[in-house]
Amino acid sequence: MVSSELAEAGDGPETPKPRRKNMRSEDREKHILEGAVRFFAENGFEGQTRELATRLGISHAVIYRHFESKEALIERVYEHVFTSRWRSEWNSLITDRSLSVEARLLRFYREYVDSVFEYEWVRIFVSSGLKSYSLPTRYLTIVRDRLVLPAIGELRHELGLPAQSPSEVEEELFWGLHGGVFYVAIRKFVYGTAVPDDIAGTVARTVRASLAGIRVQFADADA
Repeated sequence: MVSSELAEAGDGPETPKPRRKNMRSEDREKHILEGAVRFFAENGFEGQTRELATRLGISHAVIYRHFESKEALIERVYEHVFTSRWRSEWNSLITDRSLSVEARLLRFYREYVDSVFEYEWVRIFVSSGLKSYSLPTRYLTIVRDRLVLPAIGELRHELGLPAQSPSEVEEELFWGLHGGVFYVAIRKFVYGTAVPDDIAGTVARTVRASLAGIRVQFADADA
């Protein structure tokens, strides 16, 4: 649980930006939320809301007029950045047997990359994990339940293997595939190193190479 931030005295003098006046309540809340996403992406969740308020050109109290606590603001950031990006149609895509497993995964990751390969998404995900916040764990549970586990079952079916509960080894193989794709975003937005201009092609090759290896491992394990 993130520690409450009810008071942040001793932060030094603020240099307020010009105040935004005459905003409707819902517009002000959206302004704070979008500003918080950018702020936490740069500073992590240990960043203080007093500094956020200064950046937004509002008083510290205005933030708590719209969000009852820092925890509540972070929860909204999580919903805005993470859960809202997961498309409901992906759930049915992974189990669509009119397509090969490879075709399904290629389409999924092409759309997934378009949805989450952004500065704010990647940096918030990584920084919150480093500071032991629960948000990455919660999000990865979604990935496990909606992608990893169903994909294991679908690949076993495609290979003509008996249905069974996914093993730890099988899960790790698919996490390796997912991690290989996500590492491209880590290099770009966290390490600041060069990545190929053809992100879609890079991701497609990563998926194909990983899946080819996973197929061999599945077949060997059931031989």
